Amino acid sequence: MTTAAPNTIPAPPPGCPFNAEFLPPNLRKHVDPAAPVPLRMMAAKSLVPLSPSDMLGALYMLTFDPDAAVRETAAKTSAGLPDRILGSALRDEDVQPQVLGFFLGILKEKDAYAEMLILNSNTPDDAVAAVARDCSAKLAETIGQNQLRLLRHEDILRNLCSNAQAQVSLIDSVCDFAVRSGLVLADVPQMKAARVRLFGPEAAEAPPDPGPTADQVLQEMGGAVADENAAPLEEGKRLTLAQRLMKMSIAEKIKLATLGNKEARTALIRETNKLVAVAVIRSPRITDGEVLSFAANRAMMDDVLRVIYSNREWTKNIKVKLALVKNPKIPLTVTMKFLNSLRDNDIKDLSRDKNVPAAVQGFAKKMLEKKSTPKKTDDK
Repeated sequence: MTTAAPNTIPAPPPGCPFNAEFLPPNLRKHVDPAAPVPLRMMAAKSLVPLSPSDMLGALYMLTFDPDAAVRETAAKTSAGLPDRILGSALRDEDVQPQVLGFFLGILKEKDAYAEMLILNSNTPDDAVAAVARDCSAKLAETIGQNQLRLLRHEDILRNLCSNAQAQVSLIDSVCDFAVRSGLVLADVPQMKAARVRLFGPEAAEAPPDPGPTADQVLQEMGGAVADENAAPLEEGKRLTLAQRLMKMSIAEKIKLATLGNKEARTALIRETNKLVAVAVIRSPRITDGEVLSFAANRAMMDDVLRVIYSNREWTKNIKVKLALVKNPKIPLTVTMKFLNSLRDNDIKDLSRDKNVPAAVQGFAKKMLEKKSTPKKTDDK
């Protein structure tokens, strides 16, 4: 067998949803199916010098390895990783979602680690839903506090309601919130009870005037709000979409933010409800162009901007970073961190730009002065 050249990205093992691009080039050989088994076994035993987050990704890849011994070793190592690795990596929102879902599945009995994964916004909703069915009361409480997940993925609430360990007060509170947000779930008795509690006996089967669903809007407007390659909406259709959005519940808007195209997301990002706006920026279909546009928008909701400047992958883009630095809504501590990583030419431009916040312009000028001032040396 021959391994791939150090700077090339080897093909992933069959069934693995991503390749080794996230690993340092000189260490990709340790997950390359074409590499000698001893090399792969080293990584399966966590004997390769990787960062905690990269270690999780490599072990996950090796659970798909062609060699059974490597697969079994990787799975065993994953379940027994020390806290110095798990404590850091499980919180990292840049770890691949599939990896986080895998580790939630094997660590669900360990509340401390499972809670880190449930709180990680990049952990897949379906993985959280699977845990919600029989997790501890403490984890159920954590799951119930994530309102966006509850409305975005119905099985989370459905499974939470069937969890015998979840406190009744938690289920009542979560169901009341879900009903007020427009979620129905006709097959869940606790949701029916919540409708009666909030709207009276006549609302047992459905809340009054639930409004259009995301599926109905997608069907009515066809590819215009579903297909990412669709032509921009004509004025009449844009007005129709706006009218439909006004009548939609919070829950259905969140579904549309997840399933709809750029046209739908552009309309929904203007929503005053932070759950809807955050659902837009966290949509799996969001594009780099939209992220840049939102980062530069001085009227953008703080919660949306927080998601952007907390994402290491997005802030690797110099255009996104500059847009955030110029946006007066970004906290000064965040802006200063980004300024220190900019190129001299960008700092110079910021020092002359009258449209950036005064504090940013002033700090940029001080950075330039500091760099241009010659260092003093002691006379001998």
